[in-house]
Formats: sequence, C-alpha cells, structure tokens
Amino acid sequence: MSDLLTTEEYRAIAAGLTFPTTAFIDGHFRPAISGKTFETLNPATGAVLARVAACGPEDVDLAVRKARDAFEDGRWSRLHPKARKETLIRLAKLVKRNARELAVLESLDSGKTIYDCETVDVPETINCLIWHAELIDKIYDQVAPASDDHIAMIVREPVGVVGLVLPWNFPLLMLAWKIGPALAAGCSVIVKPAEETPLTTLRMAELAMEAGIPPGVFNVVPGTGPEVGEPIGRHMDIDAVSFTGSTETGRRFLRYAAESNLKEVTLEMGGKNPAVVLDDAENLDRVAAHIVNGAFWNMGENCSATSRLIVQKGVKDELLKRILAHAREWPVGDPLDPVNRIGALVSKAHFDKVCGYLSKGPKVILGGRAEKGFVEPTILEVSDREAPQVREEIFGPVLSVLTVGSFEEAIALANDTEYGLAASIFTGNVKRALRGARAIRAGTVTVNSYGEGDASTPFGGFKASGFGGRDKGIQAHDQYTRAKTIWVDLADDGDEAVA
Repeated sequence: MSDLLTTEEYRAIAAGLTFPTTAFIDGHFRPAISGKTFETLNPATGAVLARVAACGPEDVDLAVRKARDAFEDGRWSRLHPKARKETLIRLAKLVKRNARELAVLESLDSGKTIYDCETVDVPETINCLIWHAELIDKIYDQVAPASDDHIAMIVREPVGVVGLVLPWNFPLLMLAWKIGPALAAGCSVIVKPAEETPLTTLRMAELAMEAGIPPGVFNVVPGTGPEVGEPIGRHMDIDAVSFTGSTETGRRFLRYAAESNLKEVTLEMGGKNPAVVLDDAENLDRVAAHIVNGAFWNMGENCSATSRLIVQKGVKDELLKRILAHAREWPVGDPLDPVNRIGALVSKAHFDKVCGYLSKGPKVILGGRAEKGFVEPTILEVSDREAPQVREEIFGPVLSVLTVGSFEEAIALANDTEYGLAASIFTGNVKRALRGARAIRAGTVTVNSYGEGDASTPFGGFKASGFGGRDKGIQAHDQYTRAKTIWVDLADDGDEAVA
C-alpha cells in the first residue's frame, strides 16, 4: 500500500464513487424480486449513501438454485486446482489494483478510519486471498494403513453450497476469511453481508466476475437477518453455514440447522477478552501500547478486542500512567482524515448501546464522552466484578481495569467469563507465560503482545465464543470440505489368468 493521502484527496475519491446496489446472483446484478430496498448510511455523517436491494427468501432460493447448478456441473468444483488457484490470485490482484477505492468505500459504509482500511483491512484481505489460493494445490489427501489386499484412501471433497454470513465490523476482511478457503475448496457460496455494510461485498462481486469466477459460484444476497439470514440458515439445499457475529445470533443458526437439514455450522462469535499483566512484566511502555491498541483498534468493534485489563497491584499505577499517555495519541474524528485513529460507531443503535455502559457505574479515568456517533477512548476502573462493563461484550472503545494480587487470581479472573475467544498475558517469566497461556481458556492467547496471529494460524473461540471450526489457517479449509473414505479391495479372487 502506498503512502496515505490527504483528507481532501480521500473526499475527492469518495465523491467519485459509484455504489453497487443490487444483489449478485448467477453472474448478474439484479434487484430484489420484491423490488424492495433499504438505506445504507455513512455512520460519520448520517447521510444516505445508497439504497440497496432488500432481498428476501425468494432471492435466497434463486441464489441457492444457481449455486447448486454450478456446483453439480463442476464448472468450479471440479476445475483443476491450479486453475482455481490462478483465478483466486487474479481476484487478489484486482483487489490490489482497486485497493484505494475499496478502502474509501469501506470507510464510508462502516465508519472505520481510512487509516485502518488502508493499512490493515485491504492489505490483509489481499494477503488472505493469496494465502488460501496458494494452499489449493498443497493440501494432500491421505492413504491409511491397510492390509496388502486393500488400499484405503481418505480424500477431501468440497462440502457443496455454503452460506457465508458476515459481520459489520470487518466487512471486507471477514469476506476474505470465508471466501478464501470456501472457493479454494471448490464450493459455491451465497454471501449475506451485514445490513449495515453491504457495499464492499457487492463491489467484490464485480471483481470476482472480472477475475473469472464462473456464474453461480459467488453470489451476494443483501438484506436483513429475518429475510435473508434465517432463510439461509433453514434452507434445505445449503450444505454448510459459516457465521461471524454475536453469540445470540449464532445460537439461532444452530437451531436453524437442527430444525432443517442438519447442515454443518461454524460460528465465530463474541468475546470479553482479558489482558493479564503480571508484576514482572518487562518494558511497561511497550505493554501499554499493546493494550491500548487491543482495546481501541477499530473503535473496539472487534470480537477479539482487549476489553478487560487484569493487572497485578504492584505494577498497576505505573502501567496506567503509560496507558493514559498512549490512549491520548488516538484522536477521534472524521474517518477520512488519516490522522484519526477512532472513527464513528457503525450505527445509531450501536452508539446508543455503547453509551449505556458509560452513563453510570465504574470510575472513569479517561474519556467517557460520546457525541453524534463518536465515542472517545474510555478507561474505567472497576471494583465490582459482576458489573456489566466486566461481564458483557460492549463492542466499543471501552477498557475496564481490574486489580489482582497474584498470578493465580489473575488467571481465575481471566477465565471468569462465558466467552473464550482471545487473551493476552504479559510477563518476563517464560514459565509463567506458558503456564498462563495453557491455563487461559481461549482460542488464541498472545504472550507479551496483542494480536490474532497471522493467515497461517487458526482463529476461533471456546465456550460462547465459537463452535464447529476455525477461520484462517489450514484448519479453515476443514469447514468447507468433507472427508471421504474410498476402500479398494485388491484381493485375488482365485480365478486363473486368461492365457
């Protein structure tokens, strides 16, 4: 990615954008069958960006029929792995060629800062697509040990037609996390973007068509949860669903599967993620920088956000001093100004929800102000471990600080949550680091840093944070393939050979 532009240059790009507004089914853009539309807004200004097709169950049915036709005739599912790889790499190159446009579109539709879109979301989207494309012809099937009279082959086959239900916090990147392995496996996909953020997914459909992904293989059906999400979850001809979003909605997809065709379901859901800082942590300034980044990156609208700081009392005061200094370096404002690190929350409803955690309760030691969709980086000192700021996923730029006396207390408090997505532990003692990382019940635990690993590491949670599989890494391909055993009998039937 080249150097960042000025605010004026980004605004000029925004002014020249043409927004995609219709569903993409079987290689064609088309309005919803009902003719209905919904507004997608710029969260930073409240202005209407576009009216987008509000699809319904009949559009889902059409998309599934076309996806099934494509899967069964093999135009993608039986294409040579090298050809699928080359097509996905072409898509990644097209994303790179249109990176700036996609970054601005993502910022306008979601409220995310252009800084994050340019430096994280779009580059990681490109990297994800390439990583999974390159893996296509490098995942080998297996031969199991058998007798001399048999060959036992274990082969992977694409699961079929897959529903991909996206969140609004990382629209482009979460799309890549799902279509990368799904298309690599040979599946046909029906993508439901979040109602709040449909635009970059629809733009990606254009690029997919340009890259040469065949009609029917990549379909996008925008709309609401009840009108599109639930019909995807209940559809009798969808073989699997991958969902990223809230735990409450994830539970619904399990019910939909149970009440329909028992389709496979993978869920990546909420988190209440701890950062444990022990009193032997080294370089507190660096620790503070990681905690601030984990808490406030993407306005805290991140399932792996550091929302609980669990700190031993011996180091608490010095660490908080440094955290406050770093937090003040995260300016709030116009998402298209590359100086700003905190943009607008995605919607009025979500802004009101986050503000509800600021209005009463714990002591505010930084921030706490909110206005017109923007919330300042906020740090709360919490003594009540049952407070909603400690127990509930806020999904905003809010960090709750809890003080502990020992390593054991810190680990117990880290695990005292219904969630188990991500965690961090900061210590200068290798044994304590590894003991803590093993003891914390979370899908990803980072040591002396905040992060989610990279494209090669699986991402997903324990408990109410995850179910059924992982995104990223080789493991992501498991949710889009099925293992089949092929047993070959080689035994001589005793007949004499024909002369």
